[in-house]
Amino acid sequence: MSVDECAARLRCHVQALAGDIGERNVWRPAALAAAAGYIRGELEALGYAVRPQTYRVNDVDCDNLEVVIPGAARPQEIVLAGAHYNTVEGSPGANDNASGVAGVLELARQLRGARLARTVKLVAFVNEEPPFFFSGEMGSKLYAQAARRRGDDIRVMLSLEMLGCYSDTPRSQAYPLFLRWFYPDRGNFIAFVSNLRSRLRLREVVAAFRANSDFPSEHLASPAFVPGVAWSDQLSFWRQGYAAVMVTDTAFYRYRHYHGPLDTPEKLSYPEMAQVITGLAKTIAALAGEPIGPVGFSVHPN
Repeated sequence: MSVDECAARLRCHVQALAGDIGERNVWRPAALAAAAGYIRGELEALGYAVRPQTYRVNDVDCDNLEVVIPGAARPQEIVLAGAHYNTVEGSPGANDNASGVAGVLELARQLRGARLARTVKLVAFVNEEPPFFFSGEMGSKLYAQAARRRGDDIRVMLSLEMLGCYSDTPRSQAYPLFLRWFYPDRGNFIAFVSNLRSRLRLREVVAAFRANSDFPSEHLASPAFVPGVAWSDQLSFWRQGYAAVMVTDTAFYRYRHYHGPLDTPEKLSYPEMAQVITGLAKTIAALAGEPIGPVGFSVHPN
């Protein structure tokens, strides 16, 4: 499968979610249901059994959607990747976060049929955006709580949060003030971001990505109070004691249409997205490990 083919499919997914369906949240329940239906249909077409986690918000059924690639050697150990499919009010959400969901769908395609030591779970989360962020109705919070109650051994969670904006233009990348001296001023890289507790997993994820992709990457382990560091589904897993890493184009530090009405499909850079997703698929496979011998992912206690 070529990067060009992956880019074309990513474009189709983003167009379906952000262009055809558009704004999707509990205040537009038909659109939210259409988005969930599209994701389910794409995953089922790949041969997956989709497991919903359904709950009600504002009298609207809301679904987290999960698929599982069972591990062959250590199935109790889990590598998880997920992205939210709802949008903030007033935005069609192409980059935020149809790009992340498109990435999850393409990960499902590229990992289909893989025989790995650990189990891989891919999840589309609902209700990440305000007013549900930080609340008990946030989809990833309910998912992570249920995982902890079951005793799921999630070795690392990857939160795909805005993957579509890249630029080689000087000064196209911003940062919190104290970080700008240490990172590039061009927004042409993918970023891996964790809290301090997840820093060992962060290093392993970045090492696996760089071993499997030459796409530019940067990484940061930071206190969660730094603006943007905790602003996605990884927070739900941190709160349950799991290691989690956000994979992002850095959102509002780079993308000027963040949470706006002009966050539309034609704004995104699909060839770069495809390179990132292809690298992430190989990264996840390396983290999950071959049955005859795990590749590059040491085991540390959560």
